Amino acid sequence: MTRPTGLTKDAGYEIGVSRTLHLPPGAVWEFLTSSEGLAVWLGAGARVEPRRGAAYTLDDGTTGEVRGYQEGVRVRLTHRPPGADRESTVQFTLQARASKTVLQFHQERLADAEERERRRRHWKAVMSRVTEALTPAG
Repeated sequence: MTRPTGLTKDAGYEIGVSRTLHLPPGAVWEFLTSSEGLAVWLGAGARVEPRRGAAYTLDDGTTGEVRGYQEGVRVRLTHRPPGADRESTVQFTLQARASKTVLQFHQERLADAEERERRRRHWKAVMSRVTEALTPAG
């Protein structure tokens, strides 16, 4: 029997989106971990301490905890919106490719295919906003 798209053996449904940015990883990292960048990819009011176990709360009431923070490479967090009966795991990773950076957003432990599709649309929109914020006008 074939498993549905995005259904993992152990972590429920997952989704990932990636894009190659024409910027060095340091510039992408600096933006994503700034208050402006955190608001773009995580949500308004995000303040994330670079320490495993640190809690965070967003303006909309979403809560979570830092599960991993590898400077310049990855931030991994739990994510529980208000009213949700379970938390998921969200992360971004950066990979250097010459003078470019591959940015990936990934979310796992999603409830079902419908939630996976909603989050796919969400992360594609986030990626567009990040790209726009990092692309010089002109």
